[in-house]
Amino acid sequence: MLRSLPVPMGATETTDPEWLQSIEGAVDSAFTNLTVWFDTVLFWAPDFFPMPWIVAWLLVGAIVITIYLGFPQLRGVGLAWKVVRGNFSSPDDPGEIPHYQALTSAVSGTVGLGNIAGVGAAVVMGGPGATFWMILAGILGMATKFAECTLGVKYREIRADGTVSGGPFKYLPVAFTKFPKFLSVGLTGAFAIAILLFGVAGGNMFQSNQTYAQLVQVTGGENSPFVALAWQFGVGLIIAAIIGAVIIGGMKSIGRVTSTLVPFMGGIYVLACLFVILSNIGQVPSAVVAIVGGAFSPEAVAGGFLGALIVGLQRSAFSNEAGLGSAPIAHSTVKTRRPVSEGFVALFEPFIDTVIVCTMTALTIIIADTQFYNDAREGYFNGDPAADGVVVTSESFESAIGWFPYLLALAVALFAISTLITWSYYGQRAWAYLFNDSKTSVTIYRGVFLLFTVMGCVLSFGQLIDFTNVILFLCAFINLLGVYFLLPVIKREMKEYWADYRSGKLYELGKLDADKEIAVEELAEANQVRDDSGQNRLADPDDDGFGAGGATTPRDRR
Repeated sequence: MLRSLPVPMGATETTDPEWLQSIEGAVDSAFTNLTVWFDTVLFWAPDFFPMPWIVAWLLVGAIVITIYLGFPQLRGVGLAWKVVRGNFSSPDDPGEIPHYQALTSAVSGTVGLGNIAGVGAAVVMGGPGATFWMILAGILGMATKFAECTLGVKYREIRADGTVSGGPFKYLPVAFTKFPKFLSVGLTGAFAIAILLFGVAGGNMFQSNQTYAQLVQVTGGENSPFVALAWQFGVGLIIAAIIGAVIIGGMKSIGRVTSTLVPFMGGIYVLACLFVILSNIGQVPSAVVAIVGGAFSPEAVAGGFLGALIVGLQRSAFSNEAGLGSAPIAHSTVKTRRPVSEGFVALFEPFIDTVIVCTMTALTIIIADTQFYNDAREGYFNGDPAADGVVVTSESFESAIGWFPYLLALAVALFAISTLITWSYYGQRAWAYLFNDSKTSVTIYRGVFLLFTVMGCVLSFGQLIDFTNVILFLCAFINLLGVYFLLPVIKREMKEYWADYRSGKLYELGKLDADKEIAVEELAEANQVRDDSGQNRLADPDDDGFGAGGATTPRDRR
């Protein structure tokens, strides 16, 4: 996930027809004031500690959750690995996809261009020390993901056809039970609107736009045959066709694709990082010293210790989305009878995104130590704008791999497609909350989403995308507020799960229902056990999100 990242290196500004320029101008003009206002409010920071308050909110939330739940990201890794492997899962479990596919679906929405461009900008602005704080924030974010994804499953609804509706749209109304009705509905509705808008623009148009721009760059820049307007539409249609073929099948189809795509694209990128690192193996110790020393050094770029700290923490927050409430939407579809099991699985998400992928990028840049990187750092220290992060990263790779721009184009395309697929589902769940979940409604949404995918290759809509990137962080305030209220629920679930694990009771969950020696009702709570109709027992059939059912008068499942 990204916020206001620049166009990839060498992306060519083509001369579009006047009618296209007028459309772009009109839309950008309409969103300029909104973007400035929301950016000012959400990303306000005091002069003495220039970290946006919304990033501080995420950081403090991660620290509070970590301490309150007893450091689950450290104690629960072994148990989490067993859950991912399916030791406590059965084909009879309610839900749509297994733990591994739920994890890869969520990871595909976070591992993206931010891991390439965002990290490049971070080590320029904060120096090597920013990497240290980025890793620390990623580790803290693991606890946040644990908490929100546990809630996403606990308060989900399982329908008669086996599909699932879950995530913040279900647990926020429960968390806000004591609020007046208008406030509960308003906060949850604002969360849904932000998710929907980002899904259509920031998580959609931006991704297809960057894919097209990188394609132009590696095929000749200004002389590329793909510069023509017809090719802009053509590439957009190809991307839309790929995405459409996946999302028509729903979450099960998304899970199958991401379970293959995420390891493949991550493997390609990490191997490229390792190639650069191993080619300069003698510089690894000095790079580690630079990262650790730079984290505390008063001489670090961009304001010394404070600059490295702030840049590292911000990059982690922007990258792994811990606390924003997006990931629980994917995780809620998992096949399980114990909600906290998916919380343990979700621990791996910030670890993969930030601790592994972002750190590998940062190490590659620091070890390659290119002239461009050093000039960019010096320029930023002297007051110049931060260099294009994609250029910083690409130059570092190209120092060891001459043909890396082609590999980068493939990586950008894979990252973008995976992000598009996952955010199409997030947006769909928000659409269903705001309107309804009928087949006609979902079909309309998918048509709109794919239309914007094509438009992303043709129109930039810079202010619109900046606006959606900004308001996505409104979700962080609303979502973490709800998580705070429900922390006692999470802690109780976690304690029960640990107790059942130590006693061996969890292994019963790995058997088919017919082979279980303990009744399902004794192994799982009522809303994770389907009744004769195929639904979970506590589902609200008249829940429309606005004015009826669980979204405004939730049953107390605590």
